[in-house]
Amino acid sequence: MPDAKTNSKLFKTKFSSAFWVANSVELLERLAYYAVFIVITLYLSNIWGFSDIEAGAISGVFSATLYLLPLFSGAYADKIGFRKAIIVAFLLLTIGYLGLGVLPTLLESAELVSYGKTTTFTGLNESYLRWSIVPVMAFIVLGGSFIKSVISGTVARETTSENRARGYSIFYMMVNIGAFTGKTVVDPLRRSLGDQGLVYLNYFSASMTLMALIAVIMFYKSAGKPAGEGKSFGQIGRDMIKVLSNGRLLALILIISGFWMIQSQMYATMPKYVIRLIGDGATPGWYANVNPLVVFVLVNFITSFMKKRTALTSMIIGMLIIPFSALVMSFGNQLSADTILGMHPVAFMMIIGIAMQAVAECFISPRFLEYFSLQAPKGQEGLYLGFSHLHSFFSYLFAFGLSGFLLDRYCPDPRGFSSPEAFAAATQHAHYIWYVFVGIGLISAFALLIYGRLTVKELKKDTQE
Repeated sequence: MPDAKTNSKLFKTKFSSAFWVANSVELLERLAYYAVFIVITLYLSNIWGFSDIEAGAISGVFSATLYLLPLFSGAYADKIGFRKAIIVAFLLLTIGYLGLGVLPTLLESAELVSYGKTTTFTGLNESYLRWSIVPVMAFIVLGGSFIKSVISGTVARETTSENRARGYSIFYMMVNIGAFTGKTVVDPLRRSLGDQGLVYLNYFSASMTLMALIAVIMFYKSAGKPAGEGKSFGQIGRDMIKVLSNGRLLALILIISGFWMIQSQMYATMPKYVIRLIGDGATPGWYANVNPLVVFVLVNFITSFMKKRTALTSMIIGMLIIPFSALVMSFGNQLSADTILGMHPVAFMMIIGIAMQAVAECFISPRFLEYFSLQAPKGQEGLYLGFSHLHSFFSYLFAFGLSGFLLDRYCPDPRGFSSPEAFAAATQHAHYIWYVFVGIGLISAFALLIYGRLTVKELKKDTQE
């Protein structure tokens, strides 16, 4: 029988040092990302003067591109090596976040805008310089695209078939610790400094990615040379064509996009929705933090509970939960009570809905990543894990654009109305926004059920042949 010392050694060597370093810097990257992303549409509207529709379109293209590029950056990371790729990633992210903080200051120096509790526009709306944010955001998109494939690819490379599910559970737990911590800094800054706090927030994110960059340079070292390192560009191209022609995986990505279209409304719609219906006392950062908190608490339990079930079964359970979360969110604007447990009804029902989404996420996301990692041949982990993020490309591209139109139609900016009564009349059907996402969730859940049945039949057919 092994003694305590032997057990301790086995525990420590279960996952490699590269695994733990990758998960630690992922925490810092998520901390930086979610601090900015939870208020990205507010930042674009309040700091840069973009309308709801413009802010939704810019955020959607930004987010979608961030999840499209991992297909290419993941394949390139397989070629140059994960360590080099992750160093490039954090360097680009640090430049990008720093730019989001510095650039508004330069615009203020040019007397195009004045920041304080509220922003005063003195020419920025008419200036071509309002689009100078695009190249700065491109640094974040490119850097983030490497992170998406390299970190999850590292988990695939540094785990075995026996501990991979647990490895992705730990990875996902670290992601949500970062998400929770990042969102906690948002509301205090916004409430104490107003719009100017949205500018300063970016310096915080830049400092987090700089810390991650230093940690990777000092500590990230994977054992041996990965199978894909040193590939020719021709081989990379052939690998990409092969993975893109996998219809079964592509269909699953499109179906899972329905889940992320609803989940992404926590960033696309929710911040403006709650602030406009509740007032400046609303704290969207804290409401959104319910998601990573619930995931952190439950993801290991749910993964262990479902370990004897297939990844597809786990995903189906999550997809059946998600449409009801959007339905619960719609109730807040329809309840006549002034408060529920001391909270505004909109806030209370939003929190319940976000918690339900988090439970669905525990069933879906870790097993989805595990499923893709198991399809990846040796040396193509970055490519396949990059490919897995295409669901967010489709979902964010449509979800943010759709959000802008829905907000403009059912929950418009109160600054455009002459009286509170006029605004109240314009937002009496604000809950219709969530009905759209209930429909998307139901369609996606039904599609995944059909996919599961067809996939089982195809697998049986392949086995018989």
